[in-house]
Amino acid sequence: MRTFSRLGMLLSLAWLLGPAPAFAIDAADDISEPLRQLGAIDSADQPSSAAAAWKQVAEADVRQLPRVLAAIDTEHPLAANWLRSAADAMVERAIAEGQPLPLDELEQFIHETEHGPRARRLAFELLREVEPKRAESLIPAMLQDPSVELRRESVALRMSEAEQYQQSGERDSAITAYRQALDGARDEDQVKQIAESLRGLDQELDLPRHFGFIQNWQMIAPFDNTGQAGLEIAYPPESTIDLQAEYQGKDGPARWQAYSGKDDFGTIDFNKPFGALKEVAGYAWTEFNSDSEQQVELRLGCKTSWAVWVNGEKLFSHNEYHRGVKMDQYRVKAKFKPGPNEILMKVCQNEQIEDWTVEWEFQLRVCDATGTAILPVNP
Repeated sequence: MRTFSRLGMLLSLAWLLGPAPAFAIDAADDISEPLRQLGAIDSADQPSSAAAAWKQVAEADVRQLPRVLAAIDTEHPLAANWLRSAADAMVERAIAEGQPLPLDELEQFIHETEHGPRARRLAFELLREVEPKRAESLIPAMLQDPSVELRRESVALRMSEAEQYQQSGERDSAITAYRQALDGARDEDQVKQIAESLRGLDQELDLPRHFGFIQNWQMIAPFDNTGQAGLEIAYPPESTIDLQAEYQGKDGPARWQAYSGKDDFGTIDFNKPFGALKEVAGYAWTEFNSDSEQQVELRLGCKTSWAVWVNGEKLFSHNEYHRGVKMDQYRVKAKFKPGPNEILMKVCQNEQIEDWTVEWEFQLRVCDATGTAILPVNP
């Protein structure tokens, strides 16, 4: 959680000064062009105009703050950092000069879920520094919020309520609260804690189904990944899926075989059917039967190099090894057609032999933009 020191003291002063007067910002104070310039930053090598644009935004009327927050919704991380820094400077300067923050506008910004999670989180932090009770009152309604950070606070609140019910002997109320928390939880640590509590209350859970993890796959391996070159080599499964086919693998014939995961978090482990191999690549294929044409998210976790295809179209690849893995580590948008949709994963393993490099696995779930599971229908 982001903390404020000097800024927090200044925001407390803002509360004493009272609400900002409601009047229009002069057209001469328009910051559209400097916001555009900052939002276009995509590398560390920036012209001097970027610094000038930052200064113009930082010195703008604090009532422009919602516009700056909205501009943080950019695909360029460096641009987002510049804009967030400008927003911080704007707030510090405005409060030092006795200008109250536009709190109503900040709250409205938090409610507008079409804005990005980083910007909404910053708006929430600013509101909480000035009017903690007002900000805290928003948390219960965030259980299904698109922002994982904001949702986490609502989940934590529901977990705390469940614990209180459990301690007071209100078992049914505790179970209900824990299940509500589980519906909203997306962080693995919270999910594990909730699951442990529910199972301690003799509740059966199907976490893979709850989160939409795909457990049943056809898998084939090993193909060559010597020198970490395998991710870019188009082995036969990338052009044709023939589950009866046999291909030349790294050290001999490679054949498809069925595999069903048993892990709560959908882990599909290539080591189990193929052994703990090194400098190899493998494929996992499945069909997802959709009841309609729909936009979905594939949320993946993988600590090695990987790529994913849907219906023969390559959507994304990531060439990095042993950086760690967590639930919903990557999010890839996909469009499903009605009926069967083919999903193909390629997962590579490199040459490292340390104990912490043995994992050759992935997890993949299908959900909507809020992380709610989308389940296949019977064909």
